Amino acid sequence: MARYRGPKSKIARKFGEPIFGPDKVFEHKNYPPGMHGLASKRRKVSEYGQQLKEKQKAKYTYGVLERQFRTLFKKAQASKGVTGEVLLQLLESRLDNVVFRLGIAKTRAAARQFVSHKHITVNGKLVNIPSYTVKSGDVIGVREKSKSLEEITGSLQSRRSSQYEWLEWDGAQMAGKFLNRPEREEIPENIKEQLIVELYSK
Repeated sequence: MARYRGPKSKIARKFGEPIFGPDKVFEHKNYPPGMHGLASKRRKVSEYGQQLKEKQKAKYTYGVLERQFRTLFKKAQASKGVTGEVLLQLLESRLDNVVFRLGIAKTRAAARQFVSHKHITVNGKLVNIPSYTVKSGDVIGVREKSKSLEEITGSLQSRRSSQYEWLEWDGAQMAGKFLNRPEREEIPENIKEQLIVELYSK
């Protein structure tokens, strides 16, 4: 599966929630797309269908491709702790996601673009790999030359302070510290990770 670049409202309607953020179209049409949208909403979904849907939701939410997702799952399986929770922690530790959580970018797609276009630094060094795994204590900042970019300054002006317990933001430096991997209850995404574990365990 190539990275999805089509209408995001259509995908949000498919999963029944605004997974890409505030969505006016979804608010007016919060049922599956297509001529049988309302009918398919009432149709009973199989156990496999529910598991697959949950995996797809996680992939679309974090903007991860199938191969990357499977690799992260295997890494989570080999780690200590509950596999599903570790999987979400690994997804949250991706550099593009951390840039989004810090408020440097308004969406994960924008964060991914900022990283690949070399606007972001980790511990003072340029990193242009969106899937880069951020570790506890790492400082993620905006490159000096990029601090005046309208897209970045606009996003930072609308950010909420101290939104996430596992992140620390320094407005003067336009940089944030990744304190630790978040606990499951701290991750706001509505993802039933156990269904994903069950799917891959078959």
